[in-house]
Amino acid sequence: MMERAPLIIFDCDGVLVDSEPLSIRVLVDTVKAHGGELDEAEAYRRFLGRSLATMVSVLDETFGVEADQAFLDRMRADLYARFEQELQPIAGIAAVLKALDWRFCVASSSQPERIRLSLGLTGLVDFFEPNIFSATMVKNGKPAPDLFLYAAEQMGAAPENCIVIEDSPAGIQAAQRAGMAVFAFTGGSHADREEYRADIKALAPDVEFDAMSDLIHLVHHYIEGCNR
Repeated sequence: MMERAPLIIFDCDGVLVDSEPLSIRVLVDTVKAHGGELDEAEAYRRFLGRSLATMVSVLDETFGVEADQAFLDRMRADLYARFEQELQPIAGIAAVLKALDWRFCVASSSQPERIRLSLGLTGLVDFFEPNIFSATMVKNGKPAPDLFLYAAEQMGAAPENCIVIEDSPAGIQAAQRAGMAVFAFTGGSHADREEYRADIKALAPDVEFDAMSDLIHLVHHYIEGCNR
């Protein structure tokens, strides 16, 4: 394992950009506007790291809310407006991307338009183009391994030579099922909830860290440990 230089696969929301609280608030508000009831704790538990298709299905089957085109259009417009006003990169990520010695890409549950908007607003998109992969490109979203396996294939990397940087339980499970190492990042502004941290620890990621500035050191240390 890790005898070759790794491919670093970044999730986007909560790893590159501090978007999760904005996304959850907009989702909760949109559900309420369409006659449903959903609080933030439940939204985090059910939707963190999940694809749009999963969200639509769960809202319909569990909450009786039809996420039709009007719902999605309203949510998207509100979310993008919040992004333009408030979205920030994860602290230290630009410096890390500039200093990385290894190839990297992004693989996110979000749609390509949203990924590029998020990265563009935060000054990160040029680090990743054209290596931007979305759950819309595969059959099954996280926690299925499809997206990470697809990204690795497109980048010409074997799964055992990949390190995934994730913040969500669904993403961690997806990386593990893909046979990849996974570093759980818990430095986003949504990561202070006790239930969230307990869920992350229960999945036993290879590394857990909360300061993005530590990533390069942690990757070096992990590779050295694998090669002993």
